[in-house]
Amino acid sequence: MKVLQSVHPEDFKTYQTEKIRERFLMDKLVQPNQINLVYTHYDRMVIGAANPTTEKITLPNYPNLRAEYFLERREIGIINVAGDGEVTADGQTYAVNKLDCLYIGKSVKEVSFSSKDAAQPAVFYILSAPAHATYPTTRMGHSEAAKVNAGTTSMANVRVINKYIHAEGIQSCQLVMGLTVLSEGSVWNTMPPHVHDRRMEAYFYFDLPAGQRIFHYMGEGQDTRHIVMDNYEAVVSPPWSIHAGSGTATYSFIWGMAGENLDYTDMDAIAITDIK
Repeated sequence: MKVLQSVHPEDFKTYQTEKIRERFLMDKLVQPNQINLVYTHYDRMVIGAANPTTEKITLPNYPNLRAEYFLERREIGIINVAGDGEVTADGQTYAVNKLDCLYIGKSVKEVSFSSKDAAQPAVFYILSAPAHATYPTTRMGHSEAAKVNAGTTSMANVRVINKYIHAEGIQSCQLVMGLTVLSEGSVWNTMPPHVHDRRMEAYFYFDLPAGQRIFHYMGEGQDTRHIVMDNYEAVVSPPWSIHAGSGTATYSFIWGMAGENLDYTDMDAIAITDIK
């Protein structure tokens, strides 16, 4: 399991494109019949994906965790972004189809992933954070998610924010997780940008058409940088960094956070005119 170390904002100012990609980008996560995870030192979040095609695949344990099994002291949030699939947690199977979410609490010993049709396999995006208490395994369909309409056509950012794991939704220790779907013709996300010193955040971009790209912006609000991202790639954002993007076509993305505050609205906004 690859490890991403924490980065100081003053050091970040010296980074060129190659180093930004090395320290923050998570690519090649989605591979047939594999689970690929990255351990980050941002609130100890583990980020990755499972792509079962012709066979069921089981969440492994890793030496990095120093645990008897993956969820011994962790919780996990899972959102499917492709074909219909199933997740089995300690013998209980849950249908997790496109844009559905499943939360699994700590102490669940075995988690496996499968697709209903190998020709249209599921892609399960995974976030896992340390947990100090046990909350029940809970499935939430896309239609059940709390929805917030945001943006305007004139600013090319009309979107629907879907909240799954949050203080008023699926209960968790640390995880806050959901996804945003942009309307046709809209390309900007999380603009104006914000930071939240109490939580890290990660974005996972999906449903980006082939041949198109996302320009993901990061850094302190008055000293920004960017990287260019493809479909099914994730990026980690330190608490001091903005996290916003624009695409060459319409797309969707999953956002997820961990830290000491479950309040979704806990953020410090940066005015567009103050971005540099």
